Amino acid sequence: MTDPTAAPAPLHAALFDLDGTLIATEHRSRAAWTRLFRAHGLEADDALLATFVGRRGQEALADHAHRFPGSTVADLFDEAVGYLDDPDIPPPHPVPGAAELVRRLHGSGVPMAVVTSGLREHAGAMLEHIGGAGLFTTMITAEDVTRGKPHPEGFLAGCEALGVAPGRAVAFEDAPAGVAAAKAAGLFCVALTTTHDAGALHAADLVVPDLGGIDWPPLPLSAL
Repeated sequence: MTDPTAAPAPLHAALFDLDGTLIATEHRSRAAWTRLFRAHGLEADDALLATFVGRRGQEALADHAHRFPGSTVADLFDEAVGYLDDPDIPPPHPVPGAAELVRRLHGSGVPMAVVTSGLREHAGAMLEHIGGAGLFTTMITAEDVTRGKPHPEGFLAGCEALGVAPGRAVAFEDAPAGVAAAKAAGLFCVALTTTHDAGALHAADLVVPDLGGIDWPPLPLSAL
């Protein structure tokens, strides 16, 4: 029987969401989804756009497919991705503290993975903003799972690839779907308020503004 008074197992690996956690891209995604809806004569308010955050784009679009008669989810997704190349879409940039934390953990030999709802090509390009995909042991993308966040499949696959038990790993996330996935997988979860307020991230173990000043390993709330 587990001793409830025993100290928690030490955290030995870090699994990072990408968009909104390592790289600020939500402004770009919202612009692309908004243009998709408007191109089809539909409005996309903040409440609707929030349902896309942290999820695989195709799965989020499937919830609204009935509003796009004559279009497939695959075609709609490709159309939305195409809008990201519009010249007036603002560029992505690193979340404060992301590059410094990733490089520090890499230099200390901490196993790291990216677990993202985005596509592999997108992830590779975005990671160049903080030093490249080579800083990470593995990368789990939308192409590698059958069920996206909030399902825990991605984080469980990341832990398996790193050879670490979920209870000895920490997930860094920014969206409720990602927090739910991390906790369902059994990871300690640090949530960033880069795309949602703290109230929406209440299921996380620790909520912080961004990745600046993060200690390793992060402390659970009970130790603060």
